[in-house]
Amino acid sequence: MKYEVADCIDAGTEFCPCHLAEAGECILCSQLHGKNFCDCINWKGVCIYKEYVDNGNKPKPQRKSYLCQVVKKQDIEENLIIYSISVPHKLARDLIHPGAYVFLHHPSTNSFYDMPISVMDVDSEENIIKLAIETKGVKTKTLSNIDENSKIMLRGPFWNGVFGLKNIYTSREGTSVIIAKGIGMAPMIPVLKKLYSNGNKIYIFMDKDPYDSIFIENYLEKYDCTVIPCSILSDGDLSPQFKDMLMEFIEKHDVNLIHCDCVDIITLKLIDILGEKLKMSCCNNTKMCCGEGICGACTTRYSGRRVKRLCKYQSDPQNVFEGRRFI
Repeated sequence: MKYEVADCIDAGTEFCPCHLAEAGECILCSQLHGKNFCDCINWKGVCIYKEYVDNGNKPKPQRKSYLCQVVKKQDIEENLIIYSISVPHKLARDLIHPGAYVFLHHPSTNSFYDMPISVMDVDSEENIIKLAIETKGVKTKTLSNIDENSKIMLRGPFWNGVFGLKNIYTSREGTSVIIAKGIGMAPMIPVLKKLYSNGNKIYIFMDKDPYDSIFIENYLEKYDCTVIPCSILSDGDLSPQFKDMLMEFIEKHDVNLIHCDCVDIITLKLIDILGEKLKMSCCNNTKMCCGEGICGACTTRYSGRRVKRLCKYQSDPQNVFEGRRFI
């Protein structure tokens, strides 16, 4: 079995050590995981154990909730809304990176209505964040009742909305491929911006289904992408057309990254056909409730009775899906 380079998205930040350290479940620190010796699996330049002791053997204060104002509400299509929300400056600055997300709920509801929503775009000068919401269940339908100039409850910042983040940051001056489907177009934008700023030529295999339009079209023009329309999924598998187009493209180009913003089954099928040949990243579709690794909603079981808390666990998509128990 290959060595897995794992990380904790919060390690070394103002939120570390967290409640996992207090419970003896720290992702990185061996001593805060019940061991009697120091053997951090991924040194971050900060001793988490010392930080914990210096803080009085207590976790650092965790994320705050903010009552924010909706400055704009756009009904794009049926069951698709884009909110522009005014937030504190520090929060806007913390949410500007790929993989950033927040928890939202209607101010009139309890915190168990919290739901994670990826950040689509950030204006750090005006302190405005944009969030695209697909209304499906109880939580999103409750959120859709919030009108322009009304208040919304927001908790953040969170950063683990993408697996394989280091692959995005290290992909420079080359050809990058993004694969996006449906609502996955929204969390794709920060990745697109980062790859563009790194000097990459970006090609996007785009499946707008179930929508009638590509609701991020203005971003595609701004960041000089080449969009390849296609149908990605067919009968629970990658469509033959898409698979042939992708493999032909990879053969003709020196691709430095494949990023997937689709449902997990598509990411899994891509890993099956690509293996370790190319660097990959993908969106984190894990079900979450607290975002801090405590509630257990994000815990996923792996072979060898391993458990990974995917709201904080950061690694390559191949490591996230390899050995994963789906039953």
